[in-house]
Amino acid sequence: MVAGGLFSGVVLGLFSGLSTPLPASWRYTAIVAVALLGVLRDGGVVTIPLPQNARQVPQDVLRRSPGRGALRFGFELGTGVRTYVSATAPYVLAVAVLLGGQRPQVATLAGVGFGAGRAATPLLRRASGAVEGWDADLNARLRVITVAGSAALAVAFGLLFLHRL
Repeated sequence: MVAGGLFSGVVLGLFSGLSTPLPASWRYTAIVAVALLGVLRDGGVVTIPLPQNARQVPQDVLRRSPGRGALRFGFELGTGVRTYVSATAPYVLAVAVLLGGQRPQVATLAGVGFGAGRAATPLLRRASGAVEGWDADLNARLRVITVAGSAALAVAFGLLFLHRL
């Protein structure tokens, strides 16, 4: 999963150069606007479909070759491109990497962080020892977690924007 996130971060970092001709104030304003829109979406105030391939990795990928299938599944899950991503925060982060004019190392670290975050959920679920209870607890808190994550990003990007003025 971390390798998939790394790949996504590198790709976003490469494409981020396309936004550099835009004035920095426009780019930062767009990042903060997307972050605030993410908070509103995660809070249920607005309904915006996320640009995602809303399907799971097919089961036959795992059946054909369990080892290679698990690696492929993990890579695809880590990219966030082929699977469900329910929260807005990863998209806000992607926009920030694309528009922020970050150094390649920052984009790479953002991708690794996304991949590690994707890996944390199944690892924590398994480590809990009570999978059904863990799932119920997550479902009960999911809205709070996603809104808090989006709000934290919005505040962080807002502060970064103010600092760069």
